[in-house]
Amino acid sequence: MILYPAIDLKDGQAVRLLRGEMEAATVFNDDPAAQARSFVEAGCEWLHLVDLNGAFAGRPVNGEAVEAILQAIDVPTQLGGGIRDMATIEGWLGRGLGRVILGTVAVEDPDLVREAARTFPGQVAVGIDARGGKVATRGWAEETDVEATDLARRFEDAGVAALIYTDIDRDGAMGGPNVPATEALARAVSIPVIASGGVSSLDDLRALKATGVVAGAISGRALYDGAIDLGAALDVCRG
Repeated sequence: MILYPAIDLKDGQAVRLLRGEMEAATVFNDDPAAQARSFVEAGCEWLHLVDLNGAFAGRPVNGEAVEAILQAIDVPTQLGGGIRDMATIEGWLGRGLGRVILGTVAVEDPDLVREAARTFPGQVAVGIDARGGKVATRGWAEETDVEATDLARRFEDAGVAALIYTDIDRDGAMGGPNVPATEALARAVSIPVIASGGVSSLDDLRALKATGVVAGAISGRALYDGAIDLGAALDVCRG
């Protein structure tokens, strides 16, 4: 299981939100590139980035901060937030991003996801953000009637590299991930599933790993707050 330290970008800073509320942002680092370097120096093999402003704007907003991170590290990085057309996908992958995460367009324009996955094999992931099992889009501001599992199954044959499943009500709340829902999704599809939202202890990581089907876990606030020791977390994930 791969651990993905999260760097959420708002106004050029590394922040964490509580349950996706932009007004509930806590700034953890004014220098996201330095934060990225510290994660990599600790042994992380991947990083997870989110352009929070971009998710609401529908276009990249924190591009300068993302580029600074890409220049500062040498491990693959995945990015979500405001990536909603092929030009943006091509632009980010051309700058050295390892993987783009498509969330809103997975609901609104699934053909784009399929086209991108065909064009860039292994470099397109789908972000499934759910509240009460129903998918939310546009920075989690709009709720849909689409079930998370139903959305995942739509891309079963599309060549998508991974699904990032976020339980919005758990995100940033330090209350633990929704292990049963994450495991159920991972068992419902053959696409690797990465857990996000609420991962706040080594026991959370052990529980996800114990499912035997969850491919990765994203953690943010717990790493910044020191609730999870990064070295110990990497040991748990690597088994």
